[in-house]
Amino acid sequence: MTNDFLSLKNNRKRKGPSSSGAANSTGTGNTVGPSSNSQPSTPSFNEVGSICKSSSKVVCCHFSSDGKLLASAGHDKKVVIWNMETLQTESTPEDHNLIITDVRFRPYSTQLATSSFDTTPNCLQTYKGHTSHVMSLDFRPKKTDLFCSCDPNNEIRFWNINQYSCIHVSKGGSSQVRFQPRIGQFMAVASGNVVLIFDSESDGQTHSLQGHSTGVHSFCWDTNGDYLASVSQDSVRVWSLSSGKCIHELSSSGNMFHSCVFHPSYSKRSSEATRPGPPVLVRLHGMMLEDLRNGIVDESMELWNMAVNKCMTVAAHDSVISALAQSPVTRMVASASHDKSVKVWK
Repeated sequence: MTNDFLSLKNNRKRKGPSSSGAANSTGTGNTVGPSSNSQPSTPSFNEVGSICKSSSKVVCCHFSSDGKLLASAGHDKKVVIWNMETLQTESTPEDHNLIITDVRFRPYSTQLATSSFDTTPNCLQTYKGHTSHVMSLDFRPKKTDLFCSCDPNNEIRFWNINQYSCIHVSKGGSSQVRFQPRIGQFMAVASGNVVLIFDSESDGQTHSLQGHSTGVHSFCWDTNGDYLASVSQDSVRVWSLSSGKCIHELSSSGNMFHSCVFHPSYSKRSSEATRPGPPVLVRLHGMMLEDLRNGIVDESMELWNMAVNKCMTVAAHDSVISALAQSPVTRMVASASHDKSVKVWK
């Protein structure tokens, strides 16, 4: 293991914050539903470390439950594990023949699962059954011997790692799957323009979150599993699990959104009626279409304070930011990019 490629940025801002005002007709944002005057202002957000251990694009990342490890993977077909305490890294053997699409730690464990274009998920062993690229996977909280995976055929497979077998096949998700944090009572899947919510026990659909005009690139739960944010090229939407309704929306205004995560410092929630205000969401600022035509790539992140509908922009990477992850324990956020690097923020 080595930390030769690590670059520490102790409390140094990459770029001064800029704010966008309240919603207007041209649309930096739109807030729907109840709001509160008690939400804190948008916090500072600084790069605290970076790593460039990959020789190709990084497309996914995930923190362990205790926040002590960060895993990333992508076109290299192997996982890089970053020890957040020692800032050292190690790489796993290549368990896949093609690109790794997703990586997840088993809850409260250092054990990893990965999915790949080679049609298999892997968790100590290779699991066969999918007939197309496996796009995403996730462990079920409180039943951590179970994980599920999805493919572009809308097939969701449930695997038992103790039995090393597929125990159930369902339909509904093609691009991403995530269980509700902590409890795991619900499972969210993305397919086309829609995010579907299923009951994990009955397999019955509870909500169909519709409103995006283009395909959903990514979605995420808040730490308590009360809210879900979804991102398409043209907008970010925040949904209430209790009502199944969109409560906040932000238009892209010409940018190209790709991923999102709730700020870990703003994920503790109270009830819908007494909540102190919506959490702050970290999401991608993206690339302007005109910049793409001119070959300009300037990927940044934004912190969106939904209570006052203001954003703080932070310069981040030199290419597409493919994934974001957060740790509620350490309150850190990780960004993975096609520029071959992973960065950590706080």
